[in-house]
Amino acid sequence: MSHVLIVDDERDLAELIDFNLRGAGFTTRVAFTGEAAISAAREQSPDVVLLDLMLPDLSGIEVCRHLRANPRLRDVLIVMLTAKSEEADRIRGFEVGADDYVVKPFSVRELVLRLKAILRRTSAPQEGSPPLALGPLRLDVTQHRFFVEEKETPLTALEFRLLEYLMARLGRVQTREQLLEQVWGLSSALETRTIDTHVMRLRDKLGPARALLETVRGVGYRIVDPAAG
Repeated sequence: MSHVLIVDDERDLAELIDFNLRGAGFTTRVAFTGEAAISAAREQSPDVVLLDLMLPDLSGIEVCRHLRANPRLRDVLIVMLTAKSEEADRIRGFEVGADDYVVKPFSVRELVLRLKAILRRTSAPQEGSPPLALGPLRLDVTQHRFFVEEKETPLTALEFRLLEYLMARLGRVQTREQLLEQVWGLSSALETRTIDTHVMRLRDKLGPARALLETVRGVGYRIVDPAAG
């Protein structure tokens, strides 16, 4: 049973989401301010934080930054809720570690289905999965840890899943539509800027191995073997 922290100062909406998530089998907690959200997350680590961008005290961006800075909470899935549809606002959220976004107004039923899909795709792997290694990169799937030149580098849950998916398909181009369906568990009809933003963030975290994550223009992305060149 997954635990969801709902952070929104619109009480009617927060209570509606809370009611529907509980009905779908989630456990929930509601916070109406940024400070309350940070406190609630520290008291009980959630699996997902539904985080409104506009809050009366701290912004959703600041709350997201606080959560990502906490080692115990760095792998929590963060889905931004925002009334702003501008691309710049979404990118700001991704820059501080958000995993996805939902633009208001939205269907609560669709939100529940999306959360289930994301959790299914980012669920913990089975014990005994062997580490994936490529040049200076090592991905320990079982322990959910990532290393560059033996130095541990934190990844968000979706960044980890994206890298795992690409490394397991070494050399093969994966389209944006494939990545949305297989990594995010979402319809390929969804706007694909989400993929491009996450790839950009992931590439930065690869450090000296960033060139191994290639863009194939007009198609998608792939991880290449440095020994194959």
